[in-house]
Amino acid sequence: MKHLFYITTILLLISCNSSEKRKETTDNQILKQVQHDKQFPKLEPNRYNVAFLIMNGTYNTELTAPFDIFQHTIFRNNIKAMNVFTVANTDDAITTFEGMRILPDFNYTKDSLPKIDILVVPSAEHHLDSDLEDTAMINFVKQTDKNAQFITSHCDGAFVLAKAGLLDNAVSTTFPGDIDKMRTVFPKLDIRKELLFVHDGKYITSAGGAKSFEAALYLCEFLYGKEVAQALAGGLVIDWNLDSVPHLMIKK
Repeated sequence: MKHLFYITTILLLISCNSSEKRKETTDNQILKQVQHDKQFPKLEPNRYNVAFLIMNGTYNTELTAPFDIFQHTIFRNNIKAMNVFTVANTDDAITTFEGMRILPDFNYTKDSLPKIDILVVPSAEHHLDSDLEDTAMINFVKQTDKNAQFITSHCDGAFVLAKAGLLDNAVSTTFPGDIDKMRTVFPKLDIRKELLFVHDGKYITSAGGAKSFEAALYLCEFLYGKEVAQALAGGLVIDWNLDSVPHLMIKK
């Protein structure tokens, strides 16, 4: 009787282990299938491709403010509108500083990326420290800069542009409370205070926060004209008048 009990127990353990292994195999197969069947966003032709660089700790406002402005260009007539999408170093969902979970559209470490006309670098929690040691991310920004028409940053996203060497010959700004820090980390750069954004060549750096809307609207006014920019602002119930926004545009 004891032998029968031991045999039954062993068979049950083998059965349980086999079930767990089958479940693990099935889970891995599902994961591989999901990755294989990854759905990329549809990018309409004859539009600007606008990539938003996201990572864990990205701040909501610096991401969603320009994303809203640029995405709404598709509702304006007779302009070259924008395809907006996100890029990250992972296929997994990233978690913003405020807790939103976002599934990146493209993984810049392995996906075939579309041509990026405009790169947006929102601020993230560790843009003043560990993110600046992320060589893959910094190299992605450098490579994108070679063919992009504009590179924009919001708040401490300017630190990423500076680390990539993009601001070496450009005037820039960042979050007001971090300007002195940025001057210390990058002492050779020309970093201005008391401005909400600076446009120098292909680079637009902004103070961030809610003023990320203004920097995005400015780029739209630069590309499409005042009437379109005001229509975009009106659609989001934003008062927009470039003349009332402290900014600097350096003509080259």
